[in-house]
Amino acid sequence: MREGMKRTLVALLVCASLFPLAGPPAAATPPSARYAADPRAAAPGAARGPQRPGQADTPGRVPRCATPTGPYQRQAERYLGRDVDGRQSAGDCRAIRRFQRAHRIAPATGYAGRATGAAVRLMRARKDPNRAGRCPDRPERTVCADLNRQLLWVQQGGTVIFDPVTIRSGQPTMETRTGTYRIYRRSRNHTSNLYHTPMPFAQFFDRGEALHGVYEDIYAGAGSHGCINLTWSDARKLWDLLKKGDVVHVWGRKPVG
Repeated sequence: MREGMKRTLVALLVCASLFPLAGPPAAATPPSARYAADPRAAAPGAARGPQRPGQADTPGRVPRCATPTGPYQRQAERYLGRDVDGRQSAGDCRAIRRFQRAHRIAPATGYAGRATGAAVRLMRARKDPNRAGRCPDRPERTVCADLNRQLLWVQQGGTVIFDPVTIRSGQPTMETRTGTYRIYRRSRNHTSNLYHTPMPFAQFFDRGEALHGVYEDIYAGAGSHGCINLTWSDARKLWDLLKKGDVVHVWGRKPVG
């Protein structure tokens, strides 16, 4: 009897280990900020992660206006034409919340978190992402990866042919290497040999570092293992645009926090 119970317990533990916990549900794609959804959405009812774009507020519910000052308070104030003092006020909160709703960032509480900071950077860059001239103007297709702003776009002959999107580069101990490279390998359904994690639409450009999509929240964690992460949808669009031999130019350094 005890032996039978022991075998049953072992079987249950093995089965439990085969089913990982569901992550946060994928986001819908807002047309304005080009944030995109992972088609492999988590099951309904999965726990929500930190603030992220693309999740509409629950109908009929108005989130409470956040009083704490967020890490991207100054950037939001500057972009929204508020007094730039880095301190949250009732007026700041209302303005930030309107911005969050316009860009489908949820929960829209007026707190300037990572997703709000990324949306502000993205909107500021859309008109002329290479205004500072950091990405070389080449006649050939060039991927421009700005680690300072955590943005990526593609340009050719002085014209942007792939609008800026948000990226996640290497964490402090595994920073993405800077320089000018060429895509030398493409693997649509790649899995990392080192970390055994999926790397959809992987386009390798430097000794194992690649542009690729992720299934998790792109705002979660301190950064990647060195690769340049994009949302699943952005990575797919980039895959359709690029080819082996295209230039990848990387500069800057990922901000802390």
